[in-house]
Amino acid sequence: MQDSKIQYPAIELNDIKPLLEIDDYSLYYFLGLLGLCIILISGILFLLYKWYINRNIFNIRVEHYKCLKEIDFSNSKDSAYAVTFYGATFKDDSQRHKEMFDNISHRLESYKYKKNVPELDKETLSYIELYKEMIDV
Repeated sequence: MQDSKIQYPAIELNDIKPLLEIDDYSLYYFLGLLGLCIILISGILFLLYKWYINRNIFNIRVEHYKCLKEIDFSNSKDSAYAVTFYGATFKDDSQRHKEMFDNISHRLESYKYKKNVPELDKETLSYIELYKEMIDV
């Protein structure tokens, strides 16, 4: 047997080029954009969650401050009790608040625990107004 290898003439092909590697970053752009969107959406959801939780919080200091501002001094006995009750919320804010509250409480004792009491004097009313202005809510 004869070794029969067929040899073809070498034809030079000019129109076929080797494969080139193309840098494609579109996947990285997509993943970056997706990560940014996830961070943005989770931040918005976190802020909405905090807003929802904080909108219904009952703040005793704010409520007592409102009540202290709305006290009617026409009935001196009830107003003396109310000032003592609502003002006690703020007495521990500072030493100055404590001293002022003790001073007001001492002045209001003569308006409590009695059946008939006179109207609040102007000096006590001015101390109460000063105490209201000192309060920071």
